Amino acid sequence: MEVEKIPTIGQLKQFVAHVQGVVFPDYYAQVAVPEGLDLPEAFWHELPSIAQLVNTDVDAVLHNDPAVTDRGEVILSYPLPFAMIHYRVAHALHLLGVPRIPRMLTELAHSRTGIDIHPAAQIGDYFCIDHGTGVVIGETAIIGSHVVLYQGVTLGAKNFEYDEQGRPIDIPRHPILEDRVTVYSNTSILGRVTIGHDTVIGGNVWLTQDIPANSIVLQSTPEIRIKDKGTRKKDKK
Repeated sequence: MEVEKIPTIGQLKQFVAHVQGVVFPDYYAQVAVPEGLDLPEAFWHELPSIAQLVNTDVDAVLHNDPAVTDRGEVILSYPLPFAMIHYRVAHALHLLGVPRIPRMLTELAHSRTGIDIHPAAQIGDYFCIDHGTGVVIGETAIIGSHVVLYQGVTLGAKNFEYDEQGRPIDIPRHPILEDRVTVYSNTSILGRVTIGHDTVIGGNVWLTQDIPANSIVLQSTPEIRIKDKGTRKKDKK
């Protein structure tokens, strides 16, 4: 029985460095492909398309963040390009049936950026994550074009179905976000629900239902009580 050849973390990091040099040649030096890393030939034909997609993600940050000065700032200092290179490479390898490596790649990005994207998730072009920490995108999530997510957003499963042996069944269970959806910080969208195009979901929302296109979803404003500290001390006497 042939033993599966699992790449080292060093090999994967060198591989990503090579891809960075291809995707952003003006900002990263060319690095050789690591020896011993066996990838399908078809992947290398996909690399120009991956580069194009990641560059649309950079453009999305430029369009959505007024704090950005130029492309170089996004490429060299923002977490999104790093996370999306890992994800888009991992997704291509996943579609080609490569085991282990796709998940290892996305976990490398997760550990550095706090952005957790399953390699099987489907994400369109011009994808923007602002800040990024705590973002979770599940395996069967589908995201359209020009979608913006803020920190702490979860696109997760509401519950699981199990087979006769008690094992969870791998079925579509994560949200679908259509084109031009914006989801603000710390919102959880759970289950196989569809968020219609051109919709804005406010922060701190727990959402488990379909939302029609061109909607705005907001949490009810909580009651805010403001008391003077001096008054509170007097009340205790």
